[in-house]
Amino acid sequence: MAKTVLIVDDVAFVRKTLAEILKEGHYQVVGEASDGTEAMEMYAKLRPDLVTMDIVMPKMSGLEATRKLVKADKDARIIIVSAMGQESLVMEAINAGAKDFLLKPFSASEVLRTLERALVDEATMMTRGVHR
Repeated sequence: MAKTVLIVDDVAFVRKTLAEILKEGHYQVVGEASDGTEAMEMYAKLRPDLVTMDIVMPKMSGLEATRKLVKADKDARIIIVSAMGQESLVMEAINAGAKDFLLKPFSASEVLRTLERALVDEATMMTRGVHR
């Protein structure tokens, strides 16, 4: 069964690009949100396996949304998608509970490798009986 992904980015072109890469990589895109507020609502409804989360967005930033999602669901698997020059925000997001990050511009192979890494971490923890 394909792993499900929620794509969160305020730029439609980035969402479309990520969706195409994920579909080709045999992931199921279950939703797209354009800000952190939408992301919170869609996550609660869809319960995806993974979330790709932009940092800088209107209404609610990806950083704030990451904090809230991880607080609401300690098992939330969030991958931050960030432009170059936002390294301090990426570290803040990792400290807030994000599992990994992608830098824009990204390649298809980078996207798929990052998602696989997040899922391998989950599988490794499960086989070792480690619960977060």
